[in-house]
Amino acid sequence: MQYETITYEIAEDVAVITLSRADVMNALNTQMRAEITHAVQEAGRAARVVVLTGTGRAFCSGQDLGDRETAANMDLERVLRDEYEPMLNAITDCPVPTIAAVNGAAAGAGANLALVHDVVIATESAFFMQAFTRIGLIPDAGGTWALPRQMGLAKAMGAALFADRISARQADEMGMIWEAVPDAEFEAVWQARAAYLAKGPTEAYARIKTALRGAFECDLAAQLRVESRLQGECGKTRDFKEGIVAFLEKRPPHFEGR
Repeated sequence: MQYETITYEIAEDVAVITLSRADVMNALNTQMRAEITHAVQEAGRAARVVVLTGTGRAFCSGQDLGDRETAANMDLERVLRDEYEPMLNAITDCPVPTIAAVNGAAAGAGANLALVHDVVIATESAFFMQAFTRIGLIPDAGGTWALPRQMGLAKAMGAALFADRISARQADEMGMIWEAVPDAEFEAVWQARAAYLAKGPTEAYARIKTALRGAFECDLAAQLRVESRLQGECGKTRDFKEGIVAFLEKRPPHFEGR
């Protein structure tokens, strides 16, 4: 696929997908959703970590509402089912760690596009907003799933009902994201985080994602069985053997991701 609304680059096992509709604050349209879906799926096969970020002053402002006639007559159920779900599933099902590097405003579906990633790193000047009630809608793009899990029900309910801005620092303090960093350090921080993951035990990371994302559906006994199975799989990897040898030799491990 030839990308027109995003850019896609891979270097040193890090795939960076950049939303590139800065003139509309990286608002999501049909083409962009399809391109994100395709790029994430490609990156999951070709890289050891995937980063999604934006250009300009926004990460993503959500659904593109610029065409009033099209927006007013949009079949929202179809769009969410046929366009958003494949995009969000590509991210959550990605076999390698995913990072949302939130460079600016993340509103509506754009906020929830960020929150579905494994790790969210935001610049301090960024903010998150569940803007849906401002146009008579409910949070979508996975928002009703992610928010209560990451913020707790009370904060999630307030965020959805009031549609207030939540600063990156507030989001960090609430446990909504992994970290908020000063603007001047933002790019260096997310690049360093991505580089760290790209050199890590990729097979273990995949199983961490499986275990943690499924934990809300299990009681303790079931989760212990999941841990046993996944840990057994990790124990058969080359990276586990390298980790043990490196520990005994008192040196940093050199993980191959297999």
